[in-house]
This record gives sequence, C-alpha cells and structure tokens, in this order.
Amino acid sequence: MPAFLLDREVQLKMLKELQKKRTELKGISEEAKEKRNTLNAEASKLATKRNELNKKTKELINEAQKLKESRDEINSKVHEQKAQRDSINAKANELFAKADSLRKQNNIGGPSIKSLRKDIDRLEFTQQTEVLSTSKERELVGKITQLQKQYQVKKTQLEDNVELKNILEEAQKIRDEASEYHNKLSEFAKQAQEFHENMIATFKEADRTRADSDIAHKEFVKAQEAADEQHKAFINAQKEIREIDKEIFKLRKKDKDVRGHPAKAELQKDAKNIFEKFKGGGKLTTEDLMALQRSGLV
Repeated sequence: MPAFLLDREVQLKMLKELQKKRTELKGISEEAKEKRNTLNAEASKLATKRNELNKKTKELINEAQKLKESRDEINSKVHEQKAQRDSINAKANELFAKADSLRKQNNIGGPSIKSLRKDIDRLEFTQQTEVLSTSKERELVGKITQLQKQYQVKKTQLEDNVELKNILEEAQKIRDEASEYHNKLSEFAKQAQEFHENMIATFKEADRTRADSDIAHKEFVKAQEAADEQHKAFINAQKEIREIDKEIFKLRKKDKDVRGHPAKAELQKDAKNIFEKFKGGGKLTTEDLMALQRSGLV
C-alpha cells in the first residue's frame, strides 16, 4: 500500500478519536452549564432571602430601639413622680409625727378617727349584704357599737383639741396629694414595663431573623462556590473543544491534500513521459503542453 494511503488511514483514525472526544466534552460542557445555571438561580434566591431577612432584622432593631427610648422616657417620669411623692410624703410624715407627739402630750391614743370610720363602714356593709346567723349578727352588731363609741370619743377628743385636729387634717390632705403622685407613678411604671417587655420580645425576634439570615448567607456562599466550580468545568471543556476543533481542522485539511495526491502524481507521470518524448525529438501537441502546465513542470 502506498505511504500516503497509510498516512491517510492514521489521520482518519485520529480524526475519529478526536470527534469522539469532542462529543464527550460537549456533553460535559452542557451538563456543567446546566448545573451552573441551576446553582446560580438557587444562589440568587438565597441572596434575596438573606437580604430580606437582613432588612427585617434592621427594622426590628430600629423598632426595639424606639421602644427602649419610650421606656427610658417613661422611666424618667416614674423617677420624677417618685421624687414628688417622696417629698410630699416626707412633709406628711413630719405632720403625723407632730400629731403623735400631741397625742402623747394629751393622752390621746388608739386608732385614728379615719381608721375607725373605715372599720365601721366595712362592718355595716357586711351586715347589710350578707346573710348571717343570729349569733354572728349579734356579734357583728356588738363590734359596730363598740367602734361607734370609740369613734365618738375620738371625735370629741379631736374637736376639743383644735391644734391636733388641724395638723391631722393638713397631714391627711398632704398624704392624699402624695397618693395622686403615687397613682401616676404606678401608671407610668406599668407603661414602662410594657415598653420594656415589647422591647425584649422585639430584640429576641431580631436575633432569630439574624440567625436565619446567617444560615441563608452560608447556604448562598455554598451554592455560589458550587456554581463557580461548574463554571470552571464549563470553561475548561469549551477550551478543550476549541483545541480539538483546531486539530480536526488541520487533519481535514491534510486529508484533503492526501486525497488530491494520486491525481497530482499521475499528472506528473504523464508530464515526464511527454518531456522525455520532447527530448527525444518528438513534436508536442497542444494537449501535451496543457498537461505539462497542469503538472507544474512548466
């Protein structure tokens, strides 16, 4: 078999192997491209989820900070009311201490007239609203009678002692004023506690959304890195395909040249015969001259 035919057989075998390799690389390239696109879409969703959670976390923290500011503002009012109450109570306590001193001086002891009045009202309410046995009602009536006597005695003592009466009235008036501040204080304290509890709950919710955001970010990074690996695999496969295409192009060109070789060899053989004919003194025809031109010898 001529050498050029052997060369062509080797070239065709190489071409077949390259085409097979190209097909395999094309499959790898398409698979890597599909995986890359899927992973990029997943990473995009995770990034969106993470960003939304970060936004929510920021909003919750801002809300919690506002609640904290409101709580602190109310607590300031609590402190103000407490200071006012304590200051007024101090004045009332001074007057009650002075009243106690007058009682001792005048041998006036026992419960206050206001305390006696409350006890009488409480027992009379029980008598009017509850069903009692005869013995219980008799006992209750006895207590009411006893308290009424103490009340009258105390009332007489106070009416006789104008100074003590005036001090106690002034002290009670001041104590009532202090009670108003205490009531306001209690209301503000309740509001502050509500703000505090809401603030704590909001901060906890912010912590939860931040944790969810961290998880989403880790998953995003993982998906993005996997997508990058698939992209590298796609690029490498594409690069190899281009290299193989170059080699295929070269082999096909070479094969074309080889396939044209027999015809050229035949032309050159005919040309040599014509040339020998000419050297021998033979006359060249127009066809002979054209054959010499096609062979490249002239």
